[in-house]
Amino acid sequence: MYFFLLNLSLLNLGTISATVPKSMANSFCNTRAISYWECAAQVFHFTFLFATEYSVLTVMAYDRYVAICRPLHYGTIMSSRACVKMAAAAWSSGFLNALLHTANTFSIRLCQGNVLEQFFCEIPQILKLSCSDSYLREVWALVVTLCLGFGCFIFIVLSYVQIFTVVLRIPSEQRRHKAFSMCLPHLAVVSLFMSTVMFAYLKPPSFSSPALDLLVSVLYAVVPPTVNPLIYSMRNKELKDALK
Repeated sequence: MYFFLLNLSLLNLGTISATVPKSMANSFCNTRAISYWECAAQVFHFTFLFATEYSVLTVMAYDRYVAICRPLHYGTIMSSRACVKMAAAAWSSGFLNALLHTANTFSIRLCQGNVLEQFFCEIPQILKLSCSDSYLREVWALVVTLCLGFGCFIFIVLSYVQIFTVVLRIPSEQRRHKAFSMCLPHLAVVSLFMSTVMFAYLKPPSFSSPALDLLVSVLYAVVPPTVNPLIYSMRNKELKDALK
């Protein structure tokens, strides 16, 4: 569990670092400028870390499924070697996904100006600046990514259906509480991650405006990485006492 939490922590730190420092520097310098290559680097790093985080959250759901539904086989299934392979697969898939989207996005000819109504370089905002048919390649790439993401979402949901089915059958209240305390922080992080992303990308066009798009981007790009450590730290007795 702590091995995957380490991966998640690194990803949250990276996601914040990919967007917020440049925005803060621009604010201090009273400018809104970002170079073409800085924008490309920002798109790559944000997409890479964001996709990898989703993959790691999916693997963490499987980890909890094995721990609760197949506890006697946990040591065999989730061995150190297996965990490293799963983490490597998550990071590799995120890297390939980011490489695909960055290459597609920055091969598009932009002819609608160079102003992004956003505090960081975001692929949907960049696509709005294109007036050629070449942007369809990136649209198809986004559709494929959304399908894969939906598959991961279904996997997480089915894992938790199995988990809660088993937990509710446990006769000991103490063991039920222990199982829930292990699952609920992860479920809270997944819910926050998915709800903000869905609201950002699936909201009706009628709700779209520069101010709202900016607020929504802060919700999914900044809030989850900031709140995740607090959610997982709530199991820490010293932190609970400090908050009280």
